[in-house]
Amino acid sequence: MSTLVRTCLAALALFAFAALPAVAGEKENERAANAVRVLQEVMQAPDKAIPRDLLHNAYAVAVIPDVIKAGFVLGGRRGSGLLSIKSADGTWSNPSFISMTGGSVGFQAGVSSTDVILVFRNQRGVESIVHGKFTLGADASAAAGPVGRTAQASTDAQLKAEIYSYSRARGLFAGVALDGSALTIDNKANQSVYGNGVTARRILDGGVSNVPAAVVDFRDRLEEYTAQ
Repeated sequence: MSTLVRTCLAALALFAFAALPAVAGEKENERAANAVRVLQEVMQAPDKAIPRDLLHNAYAVAVIPDVIKAGFVLGGRRGSGLLSIKSADGTWSNPSFISMTGGSVGFQAGVSSTDVILVFRNQRGVESIVHGKFTLGADASAAAGPVGRTAQASTDAQLKAEIYSYSRARGLFAGVALDGSALTIDNKANQSVYGNGVTARRILDGGVSNVPAAVVDFRDRLEEYTAQ
């Protein structure tokens, strides 16, 4: 093999290797764009949006588009989304990628796709996600969130909840709620977007740069909807 051929092959290999992060990040950019879409569509729904004062007082928000549920008697769900926390000065962090998984037993049949938004009222649940795994209903109480212009119509049971959950379903499904769903950090997605070795803690604490536009857009939309 000639020196020229070896040089060309080496250059091609180097180019392919350098291109891998960008290719790997395309799926994550699409996930971020879908999360932005879901947040915008929910917040622009007349009299059905998440109350802005509830978002303003939230500690963190997770948006998980297209959570797939499927099963007959034994069922399961899986989805991927983004989680951001709000700092003391009211700005939102760059989001960490997260996954939602869960199984269930009970009457259920069919397949559906559901957009899920979780509003965390305090730090406890988020810290559990960052340090391992967090299960809705087991590690913290969750309740269906109020909709409309304010959260004043919340029931006493909702006011005691640590997390408000919102969902928008498409397709046919009968059965379980979100209790039992586990939330975990998607380290592979985080590293595809932010770089090798980057942890969720570092992302949420503001220790990353060169953030893709789709991810920045998610943070910006949260700041728009929580501004007062």
